[in-house]
Amino acid sequence: MKGALELDKYTGFATVYDMSMEHIPYDEWANYIEKILKEHGIGKGLILELGCGTGNMTRKMADKGYDMIGIDYSEEMLTIARQRSEDRGDNILYLCQDMRDFELYGTVSAIICVCDSINYMLNEDDLSKVFRLASNYLDPHGLLIFDMHTEYLYEEVLGDNTTYTNHEAGGFIWENNFYPDDMINEVNLTLYIKEADSDLFSKHEETHVRRAYKVDTIKRLLHEANLDFVAAYHELTEEQPRPESERIYIIAKERHQSNKLYI
Repeated sequence: MKGALELDKYTGFATVYDMSMEHIPYDEWANYIEKILKEHGIGKGLILELGCGTGNMTRKMADKGYDMIGIDYSEEMLTIARQRSEDRGDNILYLCQDMRDFELYGTVSAIICVCDSINYMLNEDDLSKVFRLASNYLDPHGLLIFDMHTEYLYEEVLGDNTTYTNHEAGGFIWENNFYPDDMINEVNLTLYIKEADSDLFSKHEETHVRRAYKVDTIKRLLHEANLDFVAAYHELTEEQPRPESERIYIIAKERHQSNKLYI
């Protein structure tokens, strides 16, 4: 296995990220998260999205009436997000920060993190940092909602397989490797991107590394971060995760603290 993830990934990928994610059901995800938020009495307020990328989900949640902040480590991604929000006039605040070390000016009603961004935390220490910061920046009893790819997906579906996606603007080759001892999925990504006003293609190569976590590990880390585990759901349901679940959602609630360490 190669070295741990360098969080400057999605550099050459940033301009074609949305093209590669055309299959993502952002509307369904936003409706699902809105339903969970409202079930817990959060029908309005300020929400933070971690790992917001080009802001697809951030804008969907803003359209539902929430005041949104988006955080991502990639300035290239955020440049696209800001331009799209400027075109819409939606006043979303985007911040270029590492989710393991983010800073806000105050608390928020909820924190969301989708599209398996949490899986990029490759060890428990990093994941614990995210949870502890979430706890400190949530309103009393505020919600943390995030999705995760599962070990089943990485081992049984992606495995050591190679896939190819063709698009009029370019091609993508995804070479997967799975390391079961560490529950690590490594993707060697090769991009062939069509140059503007040309028949030529430029080649970009990146490596992405993600880790699966068992629900019991998530529960323990949440508890240690003063977050109460609420539920784990099979994707887009309120059912228990299944052995063949490829994506699950985790919901946790801030355990009210009288003092916030990071504010």
